[in-house]
Amino acid sequence: MEQTGNALRDAAMGSKAWPYEEARKLLKRYPDGKPGGAPVLFETGYGPSGLPHIGTFNEVLRTTMVRHAFETLSDTPTRLIAFSDDMDGLRKVPDNVPNKEMLSEYLGKPLTKIPDPFGTHDSFAAHNNAMLRDFLDRYGFEYEFVSSTDYYTSGKFDDALRNVLRNYQAVMDIMLPTLRAERRATYSPVLPISRKSGIVLQVPVEVVDAEAGIVRFVDEGETVEQSILSGNAKLQWKVDWAMRWVALGVDYEMAGKDLIDSVIQSGKIARALGGRPPEGFNYEMFLDEKGEKISKSKGNGLSIEQWLTYGPDESLAFYIYREPKKAKSLHLGLIPRAVDDYWQFRGNYAGQPVEQRLGNPVHHIHNGPPPADTLPVTFGLLLNLVGVMGGDATKDQVWGYLGNYLPGASAADYPELDKLIGYALAYARDFVAPTLVRRKPGGVEVAALERLDADLAALPEGATAEDIQNIVYEIGKTGGFAELRDWFKALYETLLGSSQGPRMGSFIALYGVANTRKLIAEALAQ
Repeated sequence: MEQTGNALRDAAMGSKAWPYEEARKLLKRYPDGKPGGAPVLFETGYGPSGLPHIGTFNEVLRTTMVRHAFETLSDTPTRLIAFSDDMDGLRKVPDNVPNKEMLSEYLGKPLTKIPDPFGTHDSFAAHNNAMLRDFLDRYGFEYEFVSSTDYYTSGKFDDALRNVLRNYQAVMDIMLPTLRAERRATYSPVLPISRKSGIVLQVPVEVVDAEAGIVRFVDEGETVEQSILSGNAKLQWKVDWAMRWVALGVDYEMAGKDLIDSVIQSGKIARALGGRPPEGFNYEMFLDEKGEKISKSKGNGLSIEQWLTYGPDESLAFYIYREPKKAKSLHLGLIPRAVDDYWQFRGNYAGQPVEQRLGNPVHHIHNGPPPADTLPVTFGLLLNLVGVMGGDATKDQVWGYLGNYLPGASAADYPELDKLIGYALAYARDFVAPTLVRRKPGGVEVAALERLDADLAALPEGATAEDIQNIVYEIGKTGGFAELRDWFKALYETLLGSSQGPRMGSFIALYGVANTRKLIAEALAQ
């Protein structure tokens, strides 16, 4: 039975689940609520110099989980801004886009002023922003998309820019000690946009008139006085971050561990500008299969689309939720385990007391109780079935086999299972089938397989998966194997072509006794 609102709030106040621990920071920030009844503002940032990857999505998802946790603890309204730094100058051409030569001609120019190499949008930034928004919309996030270019060019940041010029020396005093000598010589918190080349300039500037927003700098040998307002300049990014926190009133923003120093400097600048840095924490980075940090420009690691080709949204959210302060690999081989772990936690939820529910990842994935559907077979078992069926297997054929295990079951009865079959077919086709190699049995394995075949042949009609498992287990214990696991490994390698596999009783019940006996015959005939 679901808890009342007060019971849930009381439990959340003491929960050790990390979203609630983060949310309690905001309660301490505003013990009496945010002044004027204003919403607590959460922000995530995205640099659209490359295609969005799971690291980008990760930040929005985790921030949303903290937002929902705060809404459990407080009646204060909230907002979430997804901010795109699309006015940044392009520093290098990403490895994973077409038309690289064309892009190289626009180095240094704002991303919103660079043609889309994919040819589908008005600019490179617009293309990448659209990819991010499409996915965030698909996942059902509640957010407000904000474009840096829009806020700069429309004048929404003009007062904040004047404030930076008024406090120019204080900002310089914070930043200069953090820079190498050569960088200090040319550093400026303000990056004017050249009227000659359109490039975001990295040149020293002198404040001429803070209230009018006028600065002086040298552009291609000529001394220029130019307004920084209304899109004629942007800020160096640590200063930009701090300015944005103050201008928008950001209360919470998390960042990767690689940005710890930036968070510190931007926090100091925010205070110099008369504001208060947001709450937040530094999460560990996702790594690719080689243990290297995932990069938008390299395109290593996984794209959002890749994961969602082979696993459902919830499996990705489950993987992202867990241990945010621990570095984790991110590759396609993780998907089957993430799918099955998600369903295991989902199955546990209904029987848990409220305190355990609040620590269950599915509570944060679904912002409350998950749907009541159950999964009668695991994703891993589906993958083994489809692997044995071959790369040309179809959904209808899989449902035919499932009839052995779930008499009379259909896609209408188990819609979630039907979706998982689609993912299993795709994953098995692209990643499992090419790796399957069934080896020839040897030694005691031959006699054990012959005994299994005979025992399966003697099974009465209606034998259960548990009955079959008991037969398999008994052969492993008495068949001359040094350890029971050696027998299971032999079954996986000789019948399924894999070094790992499912609970064999369940697999045989699903695949069918007659079909399994054919696999055994094929193995013994090698």
